[in-house]
Amino acid sequence: MGLANSLDGKTAIVTGSGNGIGRAIAMRFAAEGARVTVADIEEDAGQETVDRITADGGTAIFVRTDTTDSDAIKATVSATIAAHGEIDVLVNNAAAFVFGKVEDVTQDDWAKVFGVNVIGYANCVREVLPSMRKQNGGAIVNIASVSSFIAQPEFIPYNASKGAVAQLTRCLAMDLSVDNIRVNAVCPGSIRTRATDRHIAELGLDPEESYEEFGQDSLMKRMGKPSEIASGALFLASDEASFMTGAQIVIDGGATID
Repeated sequence: MGLANSLDGKTAIVTGSGNGIGRAIAMRFAAEGARVTVADIEEDAGQETVDRITADGGTAIFVRTDTTDSDAIKATVSATIAAHGEIDVLVNNAAAFVFGKVEDVTQDDWAKVFGVNVIGYANCVREVLPSMRKQNGGAIVNIASVSSFIAQPEFIPYNASKGAVAQLTRCLAMDLSVDNIRVNAVCPGSIRTRATDRHIAELGLDPEESYEEFGQDSLMKRMGKPSEIASGALFLASDEASFMTGAQIVIDGGATID
């Protein structure tokens, strides 16, 4: 069950939708009637998302997209309009996962994490604005994190970037309200994704034990699923959230409740 085909006839770009949360969002949006552009830097993964959507009867195209490259984003927007029509929804989900203590983080690390997680988001918003303004409105959903507002050990670059996403969301909501463009954020907690698996591997931990341990941080005693984040993104992208802008929806199983 969804929100009654709540995106029927709308066009959406979902960045970083070749895997994990982004893929779940793209597939959910397509299932709810959206024409989706899968924008990802990984061609094989992005095409697999499109193949899954079309196999389920949905409409999607893949465009290889580096969100740190303004020209690449312009090309993605042009391809989207040519294939689907003007843009109604943008989901900023593409992310760089850079962790560590402040003394261990290099200049290149800082450039990467802010280039993708913050500047990349802003780049995408800038490039979709003409299309959204042309049809007097739209919805932007930024994938932030519980890391936007809590401290975590040795997470300095990632958390700093996600804190910036929260403030970017609020400022965009203020500036774009005159254009009838809503800007909101979803803040996931611990979600089982490929990025999580990679982080576990880098730490040299046992995957199953780590899933169990990470789940203990939430009141619901489990990690979340990408599909559960997709539900939050769907709500914010749909007209069901027509009086919401500048808001952050936390989906973390209650991990940050205290």
